[in-house]
Amino acid sequence: MSNFIINGGKKLSGSINTNAAKNSAVAILCSLPMIKGKTILSNIPLIEEVKRIIEILISIGLKIKWLSEDQLEIINNGKINLATIDKQAYQKTRVTILFIGALANQYKNFSLPKVSGCKLGKRTINPHIIALKHFGIIVKKLNNKYLITSNKIKSADFTMYESGDTATENAILVAVLANGKTKINFASSNYMIQDLCYFLNQAGAKIKNIGTTKLEITGVKKLHSVKNYSIMPDPIESMAFISMAITTKSKLKITSCPIEFLQLELEKLRVMGQKMNISKTYKSPNNYFDLADIEIIPSYLQSLPDKIYGRPFPGLNIDNLPLFVPILTTVHGQTLVHDWVYENRAIYYTELNKLGAKIILLDPHRVIVTGPTKLQSINMDCPPALRPAINLFIAMLAAKGRSVLKNCYAIERGYANLCNRLNKLGADIIKN
Repeated sequence: MSNFIINGGKKLSGSINTNAAKNSAVAILCSLPMIKGKTILSNIPLIEEVKRIIEILISIGLKIKWLSEDQLEIINNGKINLATIDKQAYQKTRVTILFIGALANQYKNFSLPKVSGCKLGKRTINPHIIALKHFGIIVKKLNNKYLITSNKIKSADFTMYESGDTATENAILVAVLANGKTKINFASSNYMIQDLCYFLNQAGAKIKNIGTTKLEITGVKKLHSVKNYSIMPDPIESMAFISMAITTKSKLKITSCPIEFLQLELEKLRVMGQKMNISKTYKSPNNYFDLADIEIIPSYLQSLPDKIYGRPFPGLNIDNLPLFVPILTTVHGQTLVHDWVYENRAIYYTELNKLGAKIILLDPHRVIVTGPTKLQSINMDCPPALRPAINLFIAMLAAKGRSVLKNCYAIERGYANLCNRLNKLGADIIKN
């Protein structure tokens, strides 16, 4: 695990490009056991979570090689061996639960290790189990593994028990190969869902109403390889750089921002008083998403007149909500942050108090942040969860003096080459 030594209090300047979306990349990679032949993916982020999925795919028989620093060639010869699955890699990330949907149409009975991921309290997989049951797939938990029975897969017309991103993706992976027409109501329409659907359609799937909460999927007999699909840029990374710019009071341009998935976040910031310049939109390399460049200008910020909270798209992204917390330490007034999705994530927000923030924990889901406060340097361990970890990192960038953030695997799960990229903007970070 890496340690980051951060000499904070420095202004950032210049321009930084948004990398590919972590959550899109891992979902698309998890679908590849369904697709025989040679598939090429471009704009792959070189992050730890992607490395774990690649290790899993190789362990079950897929052949993978890097054609360039961001382009992957994946060959699936149809000979998948679950007996050799890399359990250590599998258990390091929660998204591997998507292998249930990806493999259900190929095996009548199989087992997979239990999933792990960020430590955010109890994280049930019930929405997955309930959705898969509509197709006739039975998932049972036994000790440290899941037992899956899928000998009677059928199309279905149902409502998601919960509008979760990965639960919706699991249902989609089953539906594209299930005989007949499937209708999924209350589906998540978030960015990674759309990216996965566009990729699967290029592979021969028949998915309609992409970007809505009502998906219609007509099953096909098989999928074919994709010559080249470019992963979309990551709106969560765009928001992280926005948070860094505001918290460090820097003028910074963030390019290739998926603007549709940042609109409410930007409106909240505008109401606070944040000044910004937003360019005209242009298309992403895969031609499915609108991008824009966002220039953040140092501004006097006032607290919002009401609480801030996340919700399924098109609401404020649940993964972007934590990134407001460092910003709120610079804002004049008090703000209530309601993180209702995860049991323990809001508790991590109080870690910023060690740097001089004023954050009161009301309950496991709500905090009040009072600003502005002068952040101070500190040495501490990185939390075992991606968004709370990047929060501390952002605060340390803003705090004058030398901070040390230890064991930063959680950050490297989602952000590639972060230290070098920020050093080019004027930051002073040493990774060891």
